[in-house]
Amino acid sequence: MELDELSFNLYRPQPLLIVISGTSGIGKDAVLQGLRDRNKGLHFVVTATSRLPRPNEVDGRDYFFFTREDFARRIKNGEFIEYAIVYDDYKGGMRSQVEDALKSGKDVVLRVDVQGAETYRRLYPEAILIFLIPHTIDEWYGRLKARNTESPENLKVRIDTAKEEVKKIELFDYVVVNAENCLDKAVNDILSIISVEHHKVHHRKLI
Repeated sequence: MELDELSFNLYRPQPLLIVISGTSGIGKDAVLQGLRDRNKGLHFVVTATSRLPRPNEVDGRDYFFFTREDFARRIKNGEFIEYAIVYDDYKGGMRSQVEDALKSGKDVVLRVDVQGAETYRRLYPEAILIFLIPHTIDEWYGRLKARNTESPENLKVRIDTAKEEVKKIELFDYVVVNAENCLDKAVNDILSIISVEHHKVHHRKLI
């Protein structure tokens, strides 16, 4: 008995939209770089922001860095699929970036704050939402302080915001621990999640 070709094609792995989020200082950028380094053929969407680049950040690779005025103009022009003001700076996903990525046929990975994750859950219900957490609260707090990029007032805002963001963990599909000095473990866990999703009988259908 020959397998019906249409039925067979229904069970071919479909491209996935993987949304990686978590509180400030949890290491989202490091996890994304770890995924890039594995060279698994993933398509990475670059987020736009109005904040200034940190040391070693490159425009177009880590973020698209716009001035607040330019960002506001692009919002007015409808260039963002989602955006929010996060810690006094704009941050958002450019519509062209996301739409081109979804047409690539590859698994698409993007990094957003928790507000952005809520938007992607609404717009793309079948997206895979992954929430990064620290091994311990003390470890996370130490990592946040060690960045030396925040004033005491801003640090308090980030901590208070994180408390609210963690309450939204039910929005997500998976939790991955990004422990200090264990980046490879976090990256491996995310790649395992992607592999499991591709082996499901009932694929997530983005469109």
